[in-house]
Amino acid sequence: MASASGSGSASASNTRVVAKSRKNTTGVRDDPAWAHGYEVPREKLKIKCKYCNKIVSGGPYRLKHHLGCTKINVSPCIAVPDDVKNNMLAICMHLEDISMKKKQASSCRLENDDVIDIDNDDENIARFFYTSAIPFNCVNNPEFEKMCQLIGKYGIGLKPPSYHELRDKYLRKEVDNTMSLLEEHKAMWRKSGCSITSDGWTDKKRRSICNFLVNSPKGTIFLTSIDTSDISKTVDKVFEMIDDIVDQVGEENVVQIVTDNTANYKAAGEMLMEKRKKLFWTPCAAHCIDLMLEDLEKKIKVHELTIMKGRKITTFIYSRTLIITMLKHFTKGKDLIRPAVTRFATAYLTLGCLFDNRNALRTMFASKQWKGSRFAKLEGGKYAERAVMDNRFWSNVNTCLKAAYPLIKVLRMVDSDEKPAMGFIYNEMEKAEQKIKANFKDDRKSYDPVWKVIDERWEVQLHRPLHAAAYYLNPQLHFSSEFRADREVMRGLYKVMDRMFDDEERDKVDLQLEEFKHERWLFGFSSAKSMRFKKTPADW
Repeated sequence: MASASGSGSASASNTRVVAKSRKNTTGVRDDPAWAHGYEVPREKLKIKCKYCNKIVSGGPYRLKHHLGCTKINVSPCIAVPDDVKNNMLAICMHLEDISMKKKQASSCRLENDDVIDIDNDDENIARFFYTSAIPFNCVNNPEFEKMCQLIGKYGIGLKPPSYHELRDKYLRKEVDNTMSLLEEHKAMWRKSGCSITSDGWTDKKRRSICNFLVNSPKGTIFLTSIDTSDISKTVDKVFEMIDDIVDQVGEENVVQIVTDNTANYKAAGEMLMEKRKKLFWTPCAAHCIDLMLEDLEKKIKVHELTIMKGRKITTFIYSRTLIITMLKHFTKGKDLIRPAVTRFATAYLTLGCLFDNRNALRTMFASKQWKGSRFAKLEGGKYAERAVMDNRFWSNVNTCLKAAYPLIKVLRMVDSDEKPAMGFIYNEMEKAEQKIKANFKDDRKSYDPVWKVIDERWEVQLHRPLHAAAYYLNPQLHFSSEFRADREVMRGLYKVMDRMFDDEERDKVDLQLEEFKHERWLFGFSSAKSMRFKKTPADW
């Protein structure tokens, strides 16, 4: 082993020597100095200067000092142009700086009798997180990785910012940078309009907090955060709050404001549209679809009973560590609970996990390991076993998934940042209903109750004029064979035009709609057609 190790070390050392010699050899022309000298035939590491014809020994390294007129181990060039001299001098100074840092690092290691240990460095970084109570997910912030790279690039001797610099000097600079970025977003708001979105949540002290963000083709930017613990209970106060937000952004820039669909926000949104004649209030699509899933559970008996059974099974298993261990053995490590963006989507995705692992669950509850455990004698264990062994339960789970999964697909789309959802919601909801119909093999008695639940929310809350207009103007959909501009779509389109434009503007837009519909003028160019699926509808 010792012989093998020594051989490997010698091989690595030889490789470094060869690499170093190759780097300095005259045959390698990557060094910028070669642009200013000629190779001297049959003379190793000798180069002839282009400007003074001096033959310099020592290869490109020495030639750079000659051209930079540093007078370090070589005489300066008397004919070198100023721009070449300055460039070579800067390169020489940079190389000297690198060399000095390497020497300092080597000296530091020798003084402390230390060897670089990556694991130990990582432990020190981790200890900083632990002793400062910094959330671990901060390492997912790209700025953390960037900071580590910059520290490594700087090398020995970096002086970290002081407490005062962090809270004053650099904080002020960051605020200035943020305000500069905000101005870029504001310019886009004025150019193409924007949407104000609200995101409500409850903190650890059970205070209701509402964050307001502004979205435009430039991206999404945080605007402000408001404690709504007292505001959210009164329609007038909710209206005053969102009306003030519109003033901050500029009424002329706002196309729509999106909030959740609770009664107070809905009433306040309608009041806002009454006051602000050219903007729209739109309910949050993700919230509306989540309410559809909730209605499926509440209003269709098979959904209510099946979800209840599924919860009892998973609650019993996941409240006992030994059963979880037993479960992982039979499912090959797979879980039965799959968290989602909303509570009711989670309920259906958990049913999906149960269904995917039904054979493993049956095997577990039929095993000697389960039968011989004390859990099999508990009421909860007996209930879970009966449910899992009941074919009717799995048939009901499948029925629930046929109805819910198409809606969850739409929910994922509207909650994703991958593409703007506005131009696709109308079409995706239509496709979801058709998928549900197909899942039940066109059996009206099976899919009709599900459609009824969806339509109650879609027609009253989620189906908005903006969705219809965005569907009509989406080039990815408008020019497809499946596109249909029915009365409902056209009514939504013209409602948007009537609200957003005055008479003169409306006439111009109406003429442009004809050009768009018939693919004339700019819309008819081959380049425009080829970019329909490569750009977002708004960018196109």
